Amino acid sequence: MDCFAVSCTAGFTQPYLKRRNILLFAFSFGFFQAMMPLIGYLLGVSIAGFTTRFAPWIAFAILAFIGGKMILEGIRDNGETMVDMTSLKSVLILSIATSIDALAVGFSFSLLESTSITLAVSMIGIVSFAASIIGYELTKYLGKKMKANIAEIIGGIVLIGIGLHILLG
Repeated sequence: MDCFAVSCTAGFTQPYLKRRNILLFAFSFGFFQAMMPLIGYLLGVSIAGFTTRFAPWIAFAILAFIGGKMILEGIRDNGETMVDMTSLKSVLILSIATSIDALAVGFSFSLLESTSITLAVSMIGIVSFAASIIGYELTKYLGKKMKANIAEIIGGIVLIGIGLHILLG
């Protein structure tokens, strides 16, 4: 759902992205959503306490920072978009921020004897990829109708909300 929400933000704020950019962020979100549980699984329970305790705070800090900057940019209304979904750097930062809490999921997988980690990470990756594309496609039409600065403010609020959900959820 984090991938879906961030992709909705991209649709609001950047409704004219090229297909390859949409596929890039959908792939990146799917890849990191799948890899974080795998990494957590491989690390096992040795550092589960650390990751479980601090990963939500790290994800919240990153998303709150990006969301706050988006809100400020929307208020300033200088015509520029803060989070550029055509930038590999922006896509990677958002991908990692929205998936870091999935490390703990991987740790829980390592505690279950009957878990097929290959099936689990494959499904997580595929669903995250699809959710990213669907989220973008559903909201790009609204983004075309909305003033850019309003979309930027809404997008920032959504990112902060995702960060709070990760932190409190």
